Amino acid sequence: QVQLVESGGGLVQAGESLRLSCVVSGRIFSPYTMGWGRQAPEKQRELVATSTSAGTITYDESVKGRFTISRDVAKSTVYLQMNSLNAEDTGVYYCYAYVGNYGRGFWGQGTQVTVSS
Repeated sequence: QVQLVESGGGLVQAGESLRLSCVVSGRIFSPYTMGWGRQAPEKQRELVATSTSAGTITYDESVKGRFTISRDVAKSTVYLQMNSLNAEDTGVYYCYAYVGNYGRGFWGQGTQVTVSS
């Protein structure tokens, strides 16, 4: 089906930056939306940034102005540039892809981001 592999998580101090990457592979026959979700400790997973194949980008209010999502179609890769990180950004970050020919979304295995204050 579809596989997503994230990389780039780690431990940083408040105010610093991190860049996450996600490579998607598999049998994809239609344009697809990609995005990033995160799950903070004891909270539900939430999407924080999405990018459609048409170029529409959306951000959760909590990351708007600090995070930037981008994708390299040729490399089947989506990135999340995270600036001005704070302790509330701590959590597991998951890559997401909604693939039309499957009619469903897929999640990666997640990468931990920890921001110390």
